Amino acid sequence: MKLPRLLLPLFGLLAAVATATPAYDFYICANINRNYVIGSKIVTTNGIFQRTDEGGWRHFGYNDTSITAVAFDPRDRNVIYTTALNGLWRSLDGGATWRICNGWDMTEGREVAVDPNAPDHVYVAFTDGIAVSTDRAQTLVRREHGLPERGKFTQTIKVDHTRAGRVLAGCEVGIFLTEDGAQNWRRVHATTDTVNDLQQSPHDPKVWVAATQSAGALISRDGGLTWTPFSGVPTERALYNVTFDVTNPDRLAIGSWAHGVLTTEDGGKTWTSRNAGLPENPRVWRVGVDPAGRLYASVFQETLFHSDDFGRTWHPNDLAGSLVNYFFTLPKAAN
Repeated sequence: MKLPRLLLPLFGLLAAVATATPAYDFYICANINRNYVIGSKIVTTNGIFQRTDEGGWRHFGYNDTSITAVAFDPRDRNVIYTTALNGLWRSLDGGATWRICNGWDMTEGREVAVDPNAPDHVYVAFTDGIAVSTDRAQTLVRREHGLPERGKFTQTIKVDHTRAGRVLAGCEVGIFLTEDGAQNWRRVHATTDTVNDLQQSPHDPKVWVAATQSAGALISRDGGLTWTPFSGVPTERALYNVTFDVTNPDRLAIGSWAHGVLTTEDGGKTWTSRNAGLPENPRVWRVGVDPAGRLYASVFQETLFHSDDFGRTWHPNDLAGSLVNYFFTLPKAAN
């Protein structure tokens, strides 16, 4: 299969995994604030962390417990966007300085995405809808035509890497699609509760998966137009996120507060609980996979755990007392 041009950098990452210096940068948005309460003298570090070549974590950017997601301009790694409680933030100098991009009427940012085929276009999910910028977040405007009057809470927003202006959003009442840069939205799948996560396959861009609050996990094989539930995935409690293994198209993992870590190694035909080695009854906030195939699980009030055999055995990573909100991978920045 010929890969879309803008997916080639991601697949190029895999060829470099075996080298001494990995050809990718791996980021998380995390809060490290165990035992912190308002007024406490405990100093905490929160926000964006980059994994170092030695395997540790380097914090950069501003210190904020409410950062939910991060995105980068593919043309310039110094241009960084984050969503947080007070909206959308942007840095033009690699995280040294920041400015807020929204007004008082846009707060509680949930996720931000940059269109790789039109990098000036930035899409932001808010708890009361969606906003878009076409000028690198100099201005930010609502674009919600086609979203319901009630049920616009948007937890996740993802740009289709194959075509400019094609975006999927997970809202309170379903999955919505735009194919014209958010000028118009239409619902492609209805739910009774929030869609918590959407992911596009790095192996086949027509394949998308979703994690939901009460409808289990879903898969689309036609670019997000139609959706089918995965059999064998629980529906009675919330699933917080889902992730692909970029080294193996048959591997996916789901993170859940109630169910811990669920994995599949046959493309979703069967699912297995992979909680052995994690704390008892693990409340998993998020899972992620780096381009080397290492699986991570952020366990509430514990730490970040990692597994090199896709959940069969777990080991505590750094960042004790952390809660990870987001995992993000980019081709390695040039020196």
